[in-house]
Amino acid sequence: MAKEDSIRRAEELFMQGFNCSQSVVAAFAGLYGYTESQALRLSAGFGGGIGRMRLTCGAACGMFTLAGMDCGSATPGDREGKSACYKVVQQLAARFEQEHGSLVCGELLRLKKGAPLSYEASERTAEYYAKRPCVNQIISAARIYAEYLEGKGKAAGVAEPVGANGK
Repeated sequence: MAKEDSIRRAEELFMQGFNCSQSVVAAFAGLYGYTESQALRLSAGFGGGIGRMRLTCGAACGMFTLAGMDCGSATPGDREGKSACYKVVQQLAARFEQEHGSLVCGELLRLKKGAPLSYEASERTAEYYAKRPCVNQIISAARIYAEYLEGKGKAAGVAEPVGANGK
């Protein structure tokens, strides 16, 4: 899938009613051998700033999940592998924060400090989409991740299969 197609797919998924993290992860999951359904389940808990707690933005968490799929280690005690993945996550986070001014969902939504939390998902209406900046963060996160892949010399549609790097 080309860069623009991945970005468009992330936006489409959000507009269909999936959360921010799901939208970003599912748009790229095929690169790593995951089905869209698996990706949607894997990332479901990160929406709304992690379980709607308004902490780290779900779109950013989606990028971090993808980074783990791309360069995360599955070898016990692999400090070098962990460090390499953490470096990628920190680079992605810095780009996202530079573009949006924060990684924190509550700040991006301009919620008042101490605003009550709810686990109830918001109904997706035209008003919801009109007042939420989330789609911008989703598009940005998908673009940043696609550019990361380009920088590695991976087209947005050609990544190593899971486990190909021995980790």
